[in-house]
Amino acid sequence: MNKENKKVSAVRNYKDTVFRMLFDSKKELLSLYNALNDTDYTNEDELEIVTLENAVYMSMKNDVSCMLDMNIQLFEQQSSINPNTPLRNLMYITRQFEKLVIKKNIYGSKLIKLPNPRFFVFYNGKDKQPEVDVLKLSSSYAYKKEDINLELKVLQLNINSGYNEEVKRRCPTLFQYMQYVDVVRDYLKDYPLDEAVPFAIDYCIKNDILKDFLLANKAEVISMSIFEFDEELYKTSIREEGYEDGLKQGYEDGLKQGLEQGLEQGLEQGLEQGLEQGLEQGLEQGLEQGRAESQAIIAKKDAALAEKTAEIEQLKEQLKRQ
Repeated sequence: MNKENKKVSAVRNYKDTVFRMLFDSKKELLSLYNALNDTDYTNEDELEIVTLENAVYMSMKNDVSCMLDMNIQLFEQQSSINPNTPLRNLMYITRQFEKLVIKKNIYGSKLIKLPNPRFFVFYNGKDKQPEVDVLKLSSSYAYKKEDINLELKVLQLNINSGYNEEVKRRCPTLFQYMQYVDVVRDYLKDYPLDEAVPFAIDYCIKNDILKDFLLANKAEVISMSIFEFDEELYKTSIREEGYEDGLKQGYEDGLKQGLEQGLEQGLEQGLEQGLEQGLEQGLEQGLEQGRAESQAIIAKKDAALAEKTAEIEQLKEQLKRQ
């Protein structure tokens, strides 16, 4: 039996996510790196995790960053579409470069070598997105020009079921992460959030989905997942409410505009029709009145003529008698 979804209170300043926790290990991060770059590195010690951790940067912290063989790569998981991702990644990589050159002379004559950056976003939201998309910093620029002096590209990979299956095959943890997300969403159809998450975790443990990770971090994963899915549900409800409000407002505005236009048009048409009808009716009434007045004048003239004729006849009779 379905239970009514309840609003679950979550700590809004909780920064970690299940994705971040999963890949905050060299073993899993190396697997992800190889899957994305079509490489086969095996030595975990060659990989360095360089995720920004300083509290100063918490408001713009990315999920996971790593460096390997002078390649620095930044990874984020997102369940909502964010067109400002390239701008945020520019801020991240700037901080990373600052850390790398803090003790070097950037005004000197010797060229400072920097690692090659790559930026990835793993999208698993409910809104429809292509399998692969490229987000560009230049999309934020006020003026669109062919000659772009500063560009930054973020590769957005849709990791929902049926998308980028080869990448997930090469990185089993990424594949199982999405299985876990799908299981939580399935339980949310029948249970409130605070029940759906524990049920989903128990299901995944029984079915060998992130089993070791969930057994070792069950309490933390419950807290993180409740926060993440609470936020996802909140954003979804905001979009739906916004759509409904927009639809209602549009209907009201359209009705008001339609009434105003209809009234104005009705008045114009009524006035025009009234003038035509009035003119036509006036002409008819004028003609009828004119005919009546003409007939009255003719009748008066006929009466006067008859009276004169009678007087003449009387005079004739008098003359005959004389």
